Parts: sequence; C-alpha cells; structure tokens
Amino acid sequence: SFCAGGVPSLSYQELKELKKTNVLHIDVRERSEIERFGKIPESVNIPLGELVEALQMDPVKFKEQYNQKMPSKSDPVVFSCLSGTRSKKALGFATSLGFN
Repeated sequence: SFCAGGVPSLSYQELKELKKTNVLHIDVRERSEIERFGKIPESVNIPLGELVEALQMDPVKFKEQYNQKMPSKSDPVVFSCLSGTRSKKALGFATSLGFN
C-alpha cells in the first residue's frame, strides 16, 4: 500500500506513473522485511522508527546515510509499507514536520 499527500492510497500502476516524475519513494518497512520480501526499485528504505530523525537531518548526512538526495519540504514524496498502516503514520510525521 502506498500513501501520498492528498491521495490516501495509490495503486502500483499510479506509483509507476508518479515515479516517472521527480518523486522520492520512501519505503518505511524494517530492513529485515526488505531482505525477506525484496526492495522496490528506485525506493529508499528508511524504517519508520528512523523517519522523523532522517527528515530533520543535515542534507549531507542524509545523502551519506541513504545514498539519496534529501527531499525538500516541497518535493513530492511517496511512502510505502506492507499494509498501509506505517505509511499513513509516516505521512503524518512528514506533514507535522512541514512537508506538504
């Protein structure tokens, strides 16, 4: 299940279309889940427990840790997890930090 601002959930096809644009896809599953179920292409894994800290990091440190440019508060970001519960929490965290 995928969550994007203003869109409660996206289908995989909608996500694929979005990924053709400049959208950052953050997978908030645990690393053990990624190892078990596989990584989604072109996504960055930031487990939910690290997300609030990650979104407040220095951009240089963010790039070092996640090998990805840190999103600005106006960049489009999509969160995903296994069932949709964590991605909704992630969306709430990001919104509360000022991401739109």
